[in-house]
Amino acid sequence: MRGTLYIVAAPSGAGKSSIVNAVLARDANISLSISFTSRQPRPGERHAEHYHFIGAEEFKAMVAEGDFFEHALVHGDWKGTARQSVDPQLSAGRDVLLEIDWQGARQVRNKIPDAVSVFILPPSRAALEERMRKRGQDSEDVIRQRLDAAREEMSHYGEFDYVIVNEDFETAVAEMCSIFTASRLRKDAQVARHARLITSLLVDE
Repeated sequence: MRGTLYIVAAPSGAGKSSIVNAVLARDANISLSISFTSRQPRPGERHAEHYHFIGAEEFKAMVAEGDFFEHALVHGDWKGTARQSVDPQLSAGRDVLLEIDWQGARQVRNKIPDAVSVFILPPSRAALEERMRKRGQDSEDVIRQRLDAAREEMSHYGEFDYVIVNEDFETAVAEMCSIFTASRLRKDAQVARHARLITSLLVDE
């Protein structure tokens, strides 16, 4: 049985990575696809753990070779998901989670229409700005740019299957876990998973 592809997107500062990491710690049946990016690592980020950090020219060469499942220019830097990070795991029956932006999510849905997509919203514009400032990693100009970009990103929430408002962190994590559980309990998935059981239950003895 082929695995399910999950897409999670959010504006910068909405808490997407924290929620995803907490969900992955609770759900052993799903793997995170590590994206490639042309930007420099932020403090505390490690290569091949948070991102595959490569140069812009190397990224463009991978695009030309067709290596990416999806890719987009985000805040002036390239980000993308390599095919080898997704296809083998799905074919092996393992669920895969993509933590990407709305542009990449649109590309993925065009290729895999049955992917399950989730968009995370902040509880308010003020809360979003506060979270950006607390990170202490960006200048005032960068924060302003990210806030402007966030408004554009949030306007695409309607393209996703589910929407989570990250007002309370633990609630948001529980809601994300519930989405994964509900997805696995869909009829088609359960029929494929329990075909032998269903046949035995319906046999005319």
